[in-house]
Amino acid sequence: MIQIAVLGFGTVGSGVVELIDKNQDAIRARFPEGVHVKYILDIREFPGSPYADRVVHDMNVILEDPEVSIVCETMGGKEPAHTFSRSALERGKSVCTSNKELVAAFGPELIRTAREHNCSYLFEASVGGGIPVIRPLLSALTQEKITSILGILNGTTNYIMTRMEDEGMDFDEVLKIAQEKGYAERNPEADVEGHDACRKIAILSSLVAGKTVRYEDIPCEGISKITTEDMKYARSMNMAVRLLGMNRQEEDGSLYVRTAPFLVPEEHPLHSVSGVFNAVFIHGNMVDNLMFYGRGAGKLPTASAVVADVMDCARNIGRNIPIYWSDEVKTLADPSTESRQFFVRVDISEKELARTLFKGAQEVRAEGMEGEFAFVTEEQTEAEFDRKTRSLATLKNRIRLLDLGK
Repeated sequence: MIQIAVLGFGTVGSGVVELIDKNQDAIRARFPEGVHVKYILDIREFPGSPYADRVVHDMNVILEDPEVSIVCETMGGKEPAHTFSRSALERGKSVCTSNKELVAAFGPELIRTAREHNCSYLFEASVGGGIPVIRPLLSALTQEKITSILGILNGTTNYIMTRMEDEGMDFDEVLKIAQEKGYAERNPEADVEGHDACRKIAILSSLVAGKTVRYEDIPCEGISKITTEDMKYARSMNMAVRLLGMNRQEEDGSLYVRTAPFLVPEEHPLHSVSGVFNAVFIHGNMVDNLMFYGRGAGKLPTASAVVADVMDCARNIGRNIPIYWSDEVKTLADPSTESRQFFVRVDISEKELARTLFKGAQEVRAEGMEGEFAFVTEEQTEAEFDRKTRSLATLKNRIRLLDLGK
Protein backbone atom coordinates (compact mmCIF):
# COMPACT_ATOMS: atom_id res chain seq x y z
CA MET A 1 0.00 0.00 0.00
CA ILE A 2 1.19 3.51 -0.83
CA GLN A 3 1.46 5.65 2.30
CA ILE A 4 0.89 9.39 1.95
CA ALA A 5 0.81 12.46 4.17
CA VAL A 6 -1.48 15.48 3.90
CA LEU A 7 -0.14 18.90 4.90
CA GLY A 8 -3.00 21.05 6.15
CA PHE A 9 -6.39 19.74 7.24
CA GLY A 10 -8.48 22.63 5.96
CA THR A 11 -11.06 22.58 3.20
CA VAL A 12 -8.98 20.88 0.51
CA GLY A 13 -6.85 18.75 2.84
CA SER A 14 -9.87 17.27 4.59
CA GLY A 15 -11.40 16.66 1.16
CA VAL A 16 -8.32 14.69 0.08
CA VAL A 17 -8.53 12.44 3.15
CA GLU A 18 -12.28 11.95 2.76
CA LEU A 19 -12.02 11.16 -0.96
CA ILE A 20 -9.27 8.58 -0.49
CA ASP A 21 -11.29 6.81 2.22
CA LYS A 22 -14.62 6.91 0.41
CA ASN A 23 -13.26 6.04 -3.04
CA GLN A 24 -10.81 3.36 -1.99
CA ASP A 25 -12.65 0.76 -4.08
CA ALA A 26 -12.31 2.90 -7.20
CA ILE A 27 -8.64 3.57 -6.39
CA ARG A 28 -7.90 -0.14 -5.91
CA ALA A 29 -9.64 -1.01 -9.17
CA ARG A 30 -6.96 1.00 -10.97
CA PHE A 31 -4.17 0.68 -8.42
CA PRO A 32 -4.53 -2.63 -6.54
CA GLU A 33 -2.01 -1.68 -3.85
CA GLY A 34 -4.32 1.04 -2.60
CA VAL A 35 -3.48 4.43 -1.10
CA HIS A 36 -3.57 5.20 2.63
CA VAL A 37 -3.27 8.52 4.49
CA LYS A 38 -0.77 7.81 7.27
CA TYR A 39 -0.26 11.36 8.55
CA ILE A 40 -2.12 14.65 8.62
CA LEU A 41 0.05 17.66 9.49
CA ASP A 42 -1.70 20.56 11.21
CA ILE A 43 -1.12 22.90 14.15
CA ARG A 44 -4.61 22.10 15.44
CA GLU A 45 -6.16 19.13 17.16
CA PHE A 46 -9.34 17.55 15.76
CA PRO A 47 -11.11 15.82 18.66
CA GLY A 48 -14.01 13.69 17.46
CA SER A 49 -12.69 13.44 13.92
CA PRO A 50 -12.39 9.89 12.60
CA TYR A 51 -8.90 10.93 11.46
CA ALA A 52 -7.75 12.45 14.77
CA ASP A 53 -5.26 9.64 15.40
CA ARG A 54 -3.37 10.50 12.20
CA VAL A 55 -2.72 14.16 13.12
CA VAL A 56 0.88 15.17 13.78
CA HIS A 57 2.38 18.59 14.47
CA ASP A 58 5.99 18.05 13.41
CA MET A 59 6.93 17.89 9.71
CA ASN A 60 10.00 15.87 10.60
CA VAL A 61 7.79 12.91 11.52
CA ILE A 62 6.73 12.77 7.88
CA LEU A 63 10.15 13.52 6.42
CA GLU A 64 11.84 10.80 8.47
CA ASP A 65 9.28 8.06 7.77
CA PRO A 66 10.56 5.98 4.83
CA GLU A 67 7.09 4.50 4.29
CA VAL A 68 5.68 7.88 3.18
CA SER A 69 6.34 8.24 -0.54
CA ILE A 70 3.85 11.01 -1.48
CA VAL A 71 2.97 14.30 0.25
CA CYS A 72 -0.15 16.35 -0.51
CA GLU A 73 0.49 20.03 0.21
CA THR A 74 -2.86 21.75 0.77
CA MET A 75 -1.73 24.43 3.24
CA GLY A 76 -1.85 27.44 0.93
CA GLY A 77 0.48 30.43 0.99
CA LYS A 78 4.21 30.48 0.37
CA GLU A 79 5.58 29.53 3.77
CA PRO A 80 5.95 27.09 5.36
CA ALA A 81 4.50 25.34 2.30
CA HIS A 82 7.61 26.08 0.21
CA THR A 83 10.07 24.82 2.82
CA PHE A 84 8.01 21.70 3.58
CA SER A 85 7.53 20.87 -0.12
CA ARG A 86 11.20 21.31 -0.96
CA SER A 87 12.25 19.23 2.05
CA ALA A 88 9.92 16.39 1.03
CA LEU A 89 11.22 16.43 -2.54
CA GLU A 90 14.81 16.36 -1.31
CA ARG A 91 13.92 13.14 0.57
CA GLY A 92 12.60 11.62 -2.65
CA LYS A 93 8.96 12.04 -1.69
CA SER A 94 6.70 13.26 -4.50
CA VAL A 95 4.56 16.32 -3.78
CA CYS A 96 1.05 17.02 -5.10
CA THR A 97 -0.37 20.47 -4.43
CA SER A 98 -3.41 22.71 -4.88
CA ASN A 99 -1.41 25.81 -3.91
CA LYS A 100 -1.42 28.18 -6.91
CA GLU A 101 0.44 30.90 -5.00
CA LEU A 102 3.31 28.50 -4.31
CA VAL A 103 3.36 27.07 -7.84
CA ALA A 104 3.34 30.51 -9.47
CA ALA A 105 6.20 31.70 -7.25
CA PHE A 106 8.39 28.58 -7.00
CA GLY A 107 7.16 26.15 -9.67
CA PRO A 108 10.38 25.75 -11.68
CA GLU A 109 12.54 25.39 -8.56
CA LEU A 110 10.35 22.64 -7.12
CA ILE A 111 10.06 20.88 -10.49
CA ARG A 112 13.86 20.89 -10.74
CA THR A 113 14.25 19.61 -7.18
CA ALA A 114 11.87 16.75 -7.93
CA ARG A 115 13.81 15.84 -11.07
CA GLU A 116 17.10 15.82 -9.16
CA HIS A 117 15.71 13.40 -6.55
CA ASN A 118 13.79 10.99 -8.82
CA CYS A 119 10.34 12.00 -7.64
CA SER A 120 7.62 14.31 -8.98
CA TYR A 121 6.05 17.69 -8.31
CA LEU A 122 2.49 17.84 -9.66
CA PHE A 123 -0.06 20.64 -9.37
CA GLU A 124 -3.19 19.89 -11.41
CA ALA A 125 -5.40 21.30 -8.64
CA SER A 126 -3.66 24.68 -8.68
CA VAL A 127 -5.64 25.83 -11.73
CA GLY A 128 -9.32 25.15 -12.29
CA GLY A 129 -9.98 23.09 -9.17
CA GLY A 130 -11.46 19.83 -10.35
CA ILE A 131 -11.14 20.69 -14.06
CA PRO A 132 -8.37 18.67 -15.74
CA VAL A 133 -6.50 21.29 -17.74
CA ILE A 134 -2.82 21.07 -16.78
CA ARG A 135 -2.59 17.35 -17.55
CA PRO A 136 -3.97 17.80 -21.10
CA LEU A 137 -1.50 20.64 -21.71
CA LEU A 138 1.36 18.38 -20.60
CA SER A 139 0.27 15.30 -22.50
CA ALA A 140 -2.53 15.39 -25.06
CA LEU A 141 -1.60 18.84 -26.42
CA THR A 142 2.21 18.67 -26.44
CA GLN A 143 2.20 18.39 -30.25
CA GLU A 144 0.17 21.59 -30.60
CA LYS A 145 1.27 25.17 -30.95
CA ILE A 146 -1.01 26.79 -28.38
CA THR A 147 -1.82 30.23 -29.73
CA SER A 148 -4.23 31.42 -27.05
CA ILE A 149 -5.73 30.60 -23.67
CA LEU A 150 -8.78 32.37 -22.28
CA GLY A 151 -9.97 31.41 -18.84
CA ILE A 152 -12.63 32.17 -16.27
CA LEU A 153 -10.28 31.09 -13.52
CA ASN A 154 -11.89 32.34 -10.32
CA GLY A 155 -15.26 31.08 -9.14
CA THR A 156 -15.78 33.86 -6.61
CA THR A 157 -15.60 36.66 -9.17
CA ASN A 158 -17.70 34.72 -11.66
CA TYR A 159 -20.37 34.20 -9.02
CA ILE A 160 -20.38 37.92 -8.26
CA MET A 161 -20.55 38.91 -11.92
CA THR A 162 -23.43 36.58 -12.74
CA ARG A 163 -25.47 37.59 -9.68
CA MET A 164 -25.00 41.24 -10.62
CA GLU A 165 -25.92 40.41 -14.20
CA ASP A 166 -29.01 38.29 -13.46
CA GLU A 167 -30.45 40.12 -10.46
CA GLY A 168 -29.30 43.73 -10.82
CA MET A 169 -27.52 43.65 -7.46
CA ASP A 170 -24.52 45.89 -6.82
CA PHE A 171 -21.00 44.66 -6.20
CA ASP A 172 -20.86 45.18 -2.43
CA GLU A 173 -24.21 43.45 -1.92
CA VAL A 174 -23.21 40.33 -3.88
CA LEU A 175 -19.77 40.23 -2.28
CA LYS A 176 -21.39 40.06 1.16
CA ILE A 177 -23.57 37.16 0.02
CA ALA A 178 -20.54 35.40 -1.46
CA GLN A 179 -18.74 35.74 1.88
CA GLU A 180 -21.75 34.38 3.77
CA LYS A 181 -21.87 31.36 1.45
CA GLY A 182 -18.16 30.72 1.84
CA TYR A 183 -17.35 31.54 -1.78
CA ALA A 184 -15.33 34.61 -0.81
CA GLU A 185 -12.82 35.07 2.00
CA ARG A 186 -13.29 37.65 4.73
CA ASN A 187 -10.48 39.53 2.98
CA PRO A 188 -11.54 39.06 -0.66
CA GLU A 189 -8.74 41.07 -2.26
CA ALA A 190 -6.95 38.13 -3.90
CA ASP A 191 -10.16 37.20 -5.70
CA VAL A 192 -11.87 40.48 -6.53
CA GLU A 193 -8.70 42.36 -7.50
CA GLY A 194 -7.72 39.57 -9.91
CA HIS A 195 -4.58 38.27 -8.15
CA ASP A 196 -5.83 34.67 -7.90
CA ALA A 197 -6.75 34.53 -11.60
CA CYS A 198 -3.46 36.23 -12.47
CA ARG A 199 -1.42 33.52 -10.73
CA LYS A 200 -3.38 30.84 -12.54
CA ILE A 201 -2.90 32.32 -16.01
CA ALA A 202 0.80 32.73 -15.13
CA ILE A 203 1.02 28.98 -14.42
CA LEU A 204 -0.75 28.04 -17.66
CA SER A 205 1.35 30.51 -19.65
CA SER A 206 4.57 29.14 -18.16
CA LEU A 207 3.62 25.59 -19.10
CA VAL A 208 2.85 26.61 -22.67
CA ALA A 209 6.00 28.74 -23.00
CA GLY A 210 8.26 26.26 -21.17
CA LYS A 211 9.71 29.31 -19.43
CA THR A 212 8.70 31.27 -16.35
CA VAL A 213 5.95 33.80 -16.87
CA ARG A 214 6.09 35.87 -13.69
CA TYR A 215 2.69 36.85 -12.41
CA GLU A 216 4.24 40.11 -11.22
CA ASP A 217 4.83 41.00 -14.89
CA ILE A 218 1.21 40.45 -15.93
CA PRO A 219 -1.13 43.48 -16.10
CA CYS A 220 -3.84 42.68 -13.58
CA GLU A 221 -7.23 44.28 -12.92
CA GLY A 222 -10.13 43.02 -10.84
CA ILE A 223 -13.88 43.48 -10.77
CA SER A 224 -14.33 45.90 -7.86
CA LYS A 225 -15.04 48.83 -10.23
CA ILE A 226 -17.76 47.00 -12.20
CA THR A 227 -21.22 48.48 -11.53
CA THR A 228 -24.86 47.58 -12.11
CA GLU A 229 -24.87 50.30 -14.79
CA ASP A 230 -22.13 48.44 -16.65
CA MET A 231 -24.25 45.30 -16.48
CA LYS A 232 -27.24 47.10 -18.01
CA TYR A 233 -25.16 48.18 -20.98
CA ALA A 234 -23.69 44.69 -21.31
CA ARG A 235 -27.18 43.19 -21.55
CA SER A 236 -28.18 45.75 -24.17
CA MET A 237 -25.22 44.59 -26.29
CA ASN A 238 -25.95 40.87 -25.68
CA MET A 239 -22.68 40.57 -23.82
CA ALA A 240 -21.61 39.47 -20.35
CA VAL A 241 -18.87 40.84 -18.11
CA ARG A 242 -16.37 38.14 -17.12
CA LEU A 243 -13.02 38.33 -15.38
CA LEU A 244 -10.62 36.62 -17.78
CA GLY A 245 -7.06 35.45 -17.63
CA MET A 246 -5.81 35.61 -21.19
CA ASN A 247 -2.70 34.50 -23.05
CA ARG A 248 -2.16 35.18 -26.75
CA GLN A 249 0.88 34.42 -28.86
CA GLU A 250 1.35 36.36 -32.08
CA GLU A 251 2.94 34.91 -35.21
CA ASP A 252 6.15 36.81 -34.49
CA GLY A 253 6.43 35.06 -31.12
CA SER A 254 5.23 38.00 -29.03
CA LEU A 255 3.33 36.81 -25.97
CA TYR A 256 0.59 38.92 -24.43
CA VAL A 257 -0.76 37.94 -21.02
CA ARG A 258 -3.37 39.86 -19.04
CA THR A 259 -6.00 39.52 -16.33
CA ALA A 260 -8.95 41.91 -16.53
CA PRO A 261 -12.74 42.15 -16.88
CA PHE A 262 -13.87 41.73 -20.48
CA LEU A 263 -17.19 42.09 -22.27
CA VAL A 264 -17.76 38.65 -23.76
CA PRO A 265 -20.14 38.37 -26.77
CA GLU A 266 -22.92 35.79 -26.53
CA GLU A 267 -21.37 33.92 -29.48
CA HIS A 268 -18.39 32.94 -27.35
CA PRO A 269 -18.67 29.79 -25.16
CA LEU A 270 -17.34 31.66 -22.10
CA HIS A 271 -20.41 33.93 -22.20
CA SER A 272 -22.63 31.22 -20.71
CA VAL A 273 -20.26 30.15 -17.90
CA SER A 274 -22.07 31.28 -14.77
CA GLY A 275 -21.97 31.03 -11.00
CA VAL A 276 -18.96 29.44 -9.34
CA PHE A 277 -18.08 27.48 -12.46
CA ASN A 278 -14.77 27.95 -14.27
CA ALA A 279 -13.82 27.33 -17.88
CA VAL A 280 -10.60 27.36 -19.85
CA PHE A 281 -10.79 27.97 -23.61
CA ILE A 282 -7.69 26.87 -25.52
CA HIS A 283 -6.82 27.32 -29.19
CA GLY A 284 -4.21 25.12 -30.85
CA ASN A 285 -3.00 25.69 -34.38
CA MET A 286 -4.10 22.19 -35.45
CA VAL A 287 -6.73 21.05 -32.96
CA ASP A 288 -8.54 24.42 -33.14
CA ASN A 289 -10.75 25.23 -30.13
CA LEU A 290 -11.11 23.23 -26.92
CA MET A 291 -12.95 24.16 -23.74
CA PHE A 292 -12.52 22.63 -20.28
CA TYR A 293 -15.46 23.39 -17.99
CA GLY A 294 -16.44 22.49 -14.45
CA ARG A 295 -16.29 23.44 -10.79
CA GLY A 296 -13.18 25.51 -10.39
CA ALA A 297 -13.07 25.33 -6.62
CA GLY A 298 -14.63 23.59 -3.66
CA LYS A 299 -13.59 20.90 -1.23
CA LEU A 300 -14.20 17.72 -3.20
CA PRO A 301 -13.64 18.89 -6.81
CA THR A 302 -10.23 20.30 -5.85
CA ALA A 303 -9.45 17.24 -3.75
CA SER A 304 -10.26 15.07 -6.76
CA ALA A 305 -7.56 16.83 -8.79
CA VAL A 306 -5.03 16.42 -5.97
CA VAL A 307 -5.76 12.69 -5.69
CA ALA A 308 -5.50 12.30 -9.48
CA ASP A 309 -1.92 13.56 -9.12
CA VAL A 310 -1.37 11.17 -6.21
CA MET A 311 -2.37 8.28 -8.47
CA ASP A 312 0.10 9.40 -11.14
CA CYS A 313 2.87 9.61 -8.57
CA ALA A 314 1.93 6.22 -7.10
CA ARG A 315 2.36 4.64 -10.52
CA ASN A 316 5.79 6.26 -10.84
CA ILE A 317 7.48 5.68 -7.48
CA GLY A 318 11.21 6.21 -7.89
CA ARG A 319 10.77 7.98 -11.23
CA ASN A 320 10.28 11.58 -12.19
CA ILE A 321 7.21 12.63 -14.16
CA PRO A 322 8.78 15.29 -16.42
CA ILE A 323 7.41 18.81 -16.66
CA TYR A 324 9.07 21.28 -19.01
CA TRP A 325 9.14 24.62 -17.17
CA SER A 326 12.53 26.32 -16.90
CA ASP A 327 13.77 29.09 -14.60
CA GLU A 328 14.39 31.34 -17.61
CA VAL A 329 11.99 34.28 -17.43
CA LYS A 330 9.83 34.78 -20.48
CA THR A 331 9.78 38.40 -21.62
CA LEU A 332 6.21 39.47 -22.30
CA ALA A 333 5.15 41.78 -25.09
CA ASP A 334 4.60 45.40 -24.14
CA PRO A 335 0.92 45.46 -23.03
CA SER A 336 0.50 49.02 -24.30
CA THR A 337 0.88 47.75 -27.88
CA GLU A 338 -2.01 45.32 -27.60
CA SER A 339 -4.92 46.30 -29.84
CA ARG A 340 -8.67 45.95 -29.15
CA GLN A 341 -12.00 47.76 -28.77
CA PHE A 342 -13.19 49.36 -25.54
CA PHE A 343 -16.57 50.11 -24.00
CA VAL A 344 -16.58 53.57 -22.40
CA ARG A 345 -18.97 55.62 -20.23
CA VAL A 346 -18.70 59.37 -19.69
CA ASP A 347 -21.00 62.15 -18.51
CA ILE A 348 -23.35 63.48 -21.18
CA SER A 349 -21.55 66.84 -20.95
CA GLU A 350 -18.52 65.28 -22.66
CA LYS A 351 -20.41 63.57 -25.47
CA GLU A 352 -19.05 65.79 -28.24
CA LEU A 353 -15.50 65.66 -26.89
CA ALA A 354 -15.70 61.86 -26.75
CA ARG A 355 -16.96 61.73 -30.34
CA THR A 356 -14.07 63.95 -31.39
CA LEU A 357 -11.47 61.86 -29.59
CA PHE A 358 -12.90 58.52 -30.69
CA LYS A 359 -13.91 58.95 -34.30
CA GLY A 360 -16.13 56.12 -35.46
CA ALA A 361 -17.35 55.38 -31.92
CA GLN A 362 -20.64 53.46 -31.79
CA GLU A 363 -23.13 54.77 -29.23
CA VAL A 364 -24.63 52.23 -26.81
CA ARG A 365 -27.98 52.77 -25.13
CA ALA A 366 -29.51 51.02 -22.15
CA GLU A 367 -32.91 51.38 -20.51
CA GLY A 368 -32.97 53.83 -17.61
CA MET A 369 -29.50 55.18 -18.29
CA GLU A 370 -29.80 58.94 -18.57
CA GLY A 371 -27.25 61.70 -18.19
CA GLU A 372 -24.33 59.85 -19.71
CA PHE A 373 -22.87 58.87 -23.03
CA ALA A 374 -21.76 55.26 -23.57
CA PHE A 375 -19.97 54.01 -26.65
CA VAL A 376 -17.73 51.32 -28.13
CA THR A 377 -14.49 52.49 -29.71
CA GLU A 378 -12.89 51.32 -32.91
CA GLU A 379 -9.96 48.95 -32.46
CA GLN A 380 -6.86 50.71 -31.16
CA THR A 381 -3.84 50.07 -28.98
CA GLU A 382 -3.95 50.28 -25.22
CA ALA A 383 -1.51 53.19 -25.38
CA GLU A 384 -3.64 55.13 -27.85
CA PHE A 385 -6.77 54.52 -25.78
CA ASP A 386 -5.08 55.66 -22.55
CA ARG A 387 -3.80 58.81 -24.26
CA LYS A 388 -7.28 59.77 -25.45
CA THR A 389 -9.09 59.05 -22.18
CA ARG A 390 -6.71 61.33 -20.26
CA SER A 391 -8.64 64.20 -21.91
CA LEU A 392 -11.96 62.97 -20.45
CA ALA A 393 -12.69 64.48 -17.03
CA THR A 394 -15.84 62.44 -16.36
CA LEU A 395 -14.74 58.91 -17.32
CA LYS A 396 -17.07 56.62 -15.37
CA ASN A 397 -15.68 53.29 -16.51
CA ARG A 398 -14.10 51.42 -19.38
CA ILE A 399 -14.18 47.70 -20.12
CA ARG A 400 -12.27 45.84 -22.80
CA LEU A 401 -14.15 43.87 -25.47
CA LEU A 402 -13.18 40.30 -26.23
CA ASP A 403 -12.45 39.96 -29.94
CA LEU A 404 -13.92 36.74 -31.32
CA GLY A 405 -11.27 36.70 -34.02
CA LYS A 406 -8.31 36.56 -31.62
